[in-house]
Amino acid sequence: MGPVLPLVAVVVLAGLPPTGDGAGPADVVSALVVGYCVIRLLRERRRPLSPRAAVVLGLPVVGLALAAMGAASPQAALGGLGRYLQVFVLVPATVLVLLRGRADFRVLAWSFVGLALWQGAVGVHQYVTGTGASYQGEPVRAVGTFGATDVMGMATAVSLGVVCAAGIALGRAPARQRTAAAGCALLLVLPLALSFSRGAWIATALACTVQLVLAGLRRALKVAAAVVAAGVVLTGGFGVGTAMLQERIGSITEVADTPDQSVVDRYTLWAAATGMWREHPWTGVGLKNFPEYRDGHATLALSSGSDIAGAGTDYHKQALLSPHSMYLLVLSEQGLIGLLALAGGWLALLVCALRRLLRARRRGPGLDCALVAVGLLLWLLTDFFYGDIGGPSTVLTGVALGLTAWWALSRDDRADAAPRRDGAPARIEEASTR
Repeated sequence: MGPVLPLVAVVVLAGLPPTGDGAGPADVVSALVVGYCVIRLLRERRRPLSPRAAVVLGLPVVGLALAAMGAASPQAALGGLGRYLQVFVLVPATVLVLLRGRADFRVLAWSFVGLALWQGAVGVHQYVTGTGASYQGEPVRAVGTFGATDVMGMATAVSLGVVCAAGIALGRAPARQRTAAAGCALLLVLPLALSFSRGAWIATALACTVQLVLAGLRRALKVAAAVVAAGVVLTGGFGVGTAMLQERIGSITEVADTPDQSVVDRYTLWAAATGMWREHPWTGVGLKNFPEYRDGHATLALSSGSDIAGAGTDYHKQALLSPHSMYLLVLSEQGLIGLLALAGGWLALLVCALRRLLRARRRGPGLDCALVAVGLLLWLLTDFFYGDIGGPSTVLTGVALGLTAWWALSRDDRADAAPRRDGAPARIEEASTR
């Protein structure tokens, strides 16, 4: 279990309060873990990745290299290139190399659940005591230890924890472990609701629904009944269905008719990103250049910034420096080449992960790992429609992609069905990625 412990440390440290505008503790440790992985590979003198894994994980480098040449300054190019490589290439590849089997995979997945429980507990306390981030003039928004400047941090951590817990609960793990995972998933519904993050709600609902369908109809019906019962208890018994929460839920269906200012800003930023892409269709405007081109493409409907207050932060305006859509951010800064390279790698991961999941359902172990891997990737792909990378929680994206990459690309994909000498299929619980 040794090599997985540094990865667990990255997840745990992501929950520490932010220390400033620079790299957070989890980012620093993730860089150290990447270095540790390189040293380990050099000492063992082995090839780190299979050719397929190298191609899939290396695809984003093509668009990044072209976009870096169009950056406004060498500092911007290095900063943007380093962040993208960290999240989408280096950290996922490190997770793929360091995980030695399904036991390590489950340990890392449970670390996501543990982080979610911690952040969720802090968030619920913030809501109950009125010490959270400002929402509609009241300090009730649950943001965990991420603070008011990263309101999506806790929502991301809790959502990924829900997806991991749901995958474990729906798999073939021991009954006690599945029961504990199901209980954790239900507990995390409350802080997820109190995050007031519509994008996280939608992404989590979609990912968990797909997990249920892939796990089988009978289990899907049982879990759906439990979720409905938990919802009735939370809204009726504990009064979670406050007016603000009900209004937030209702606003999901009103984004086209009567959108609030946050939705208007998002539409305006999306239009600005699309305009940049039209002018620079192939390689975009360059890494970290969206803020420089924003005002030249945005309409007057764009506000001066988001109101930030509460959770220990004084009131101030936070500038809107990204389109709040990963796909449009990549399209505007890296162009069509960058988007196809990045999204193409994600699509390849999804196809490979689904193929191994179907094999795990028919024969062999690892269904819980499969459901976690597919659920995490689906959550990210959905959330990227409404959000992008940024803040201390960004490193969690890289680790989550690494879990998916391990399941989709590890070299033990043929070992699940390896025949024994007596002709029966071998049941291999742990297989090396080497």
